[in-house]
Amino acid sequence: MNNHLTLIVILGIVVMLGLMLSVLLAVFLNFRKKSQHRKALESLKEQQQNQLIEAAIRSEETERHRIAETLHDEVGAMLSSAKLHLLGIKQVSLDEKDKQLHEKGAGLLNQVIQKVRGISHNLHSNILKEFGLNEAIRHFLQQVTGGTMIKAETRLDKDYTASYSETDISLYRILQELINNTLKYAKATQLTVSSVLRDNQLSLTITHNGNGLSQSEFETYSFQKEGLGLKNIRNRILLLKGSILFSKTPGESSIQITLPVQPKPAAHA
Repeated sequence: MNNHLTLIVILGIVVMLGLMLSVLLAVFLNFRKKSQHRKALESLKEQQQNQLIEAAIRSEETERHRIAETLHDEVGAMLSSAKLHLLGIKQVSLDEKDKQLHEKGAGLLNQVIQKVRGISHNLHSNILKEFGLNEAIRHFLQQVTGGTMIKAETRLDKDYTASYSETDISLYRILQELINNTLKYAKATQLTVSSVLRDNQLSLTITHNGNGLSQSEFETYSFQKEGLGLKNIRNRILLLKGSILFSKTPGESSIQITLPVQPKPAAHA
């Protein structure tokens, strides 16, 4: 009798344990299902966000090219025509004051033509397409600092060769924005752009002796309405799955961009 009762108790305990395990398993499976659903929604949201950012960047690049072509083909042609008309004026019929004004006007017109050409080249990515990222960086840096009091130099990794990928275009635009901001706000007199390629990862660093931003300041400004340029930079970095780090000390400020890049295709024999 006692053995029979003991067997019933044991059987009851086993059944209860089985029920408890079933409940726990159901809770676990439900939790895992919800977790997978949440991750799927987050992945979809991230994918949609990346698609929106990519579409915005492509639209911006298309608009840049359109403006560059307008500046080069229409505005540039009109300025060149104005220069020809100005040079057609016979200076022998002018007095000294008018000659000085004529020369001043011709000089200013030449400067405007050069500026328009420079803007057109910067907006367009032909140099990037033809000669690669390193040469495009050198050309841009020479354009924006040439004739100024700023000493600029490049130390670019020669192993990073021309590819003209979406990564190169985005990185070039980021660099343009950062250098323009540095020249505009940092009051720097020395600026260096360097890069290092290692294990399919490119690190590009802008170093200067001006008053730069800290990482917390960048994060703050990039979410403000006035910080549209910094917001664009943050979006491009996000799309490239890279990182950007701002740092500053009393004597030096730097901006380091690190992102994965495609390995160079192997040469066929």
